[in-house]
Amino acid sequence: MIKNQIQKSFEESITLIKKSSSLNYEIEKATKLILKSLKSGHKIVIFGNGGSAADSQHIAAELIGRFKSERKSFPAIALTTDTSIITALSNDYSFDKIFSRQCESLVKKGDIALGISTSGNSLNVKNGLIASKKNGAITIGLLGNKGGIIKKILDVGIIVNSSTTSKIQEVHRIIYHIICEIVENELKNG
Repeated sequence: MIKNQIQKSFEESITLIKKSSSLNYEIEKATKLILKSLKSGHKIVIFGNGGSAADSQHIAAELIGRFKSERKSFPAIALTTDTSIITALSNDYSFDKIFSRQCESLVKKGDIALGISTSGNSLNVKNGLIASKKNGAITIGLLGNKGGIIKKILDVGIIVNSSTTSKIQEVHRIIYHIICEIVENELKNG
């Protein structure tokens, strides 16, 4: 019984990963925008909730540290790491503003704002992307669930065709690892 459940889970993941190769155009477009931004001296600001908050931190770590090669650090900030800011904003304003208030002051014209939402409906992520766009940033979303309400406000939406959070997160990790590898390969000597 457990063996069958394990096999079924692997097969579901494999199927979704294969289907997600149809996102090549969106991944390439997002990667080119990120490269252009970094080459111009700008930064990437990343945010999401729960597992997507962890993914935000993971992406920032790959860019600031290294993915596979020794190279200079690339500027990236995960807005999910400062508990004092997050709790103060939640308390003084609302949880819906934890990213928008940070983006209001940290995101500048030419930066990349990368919002992650497996539902596509996270209001605080949407608000952060809106604030970033107002400041002149390029907005990219890693989404699921047909893109939800967030897909309408993005410059580039990368939407995993699933409504299962764990499966969306698995594919998101593959996508951002692809992006990090390409960015590193393109910029490691510059």
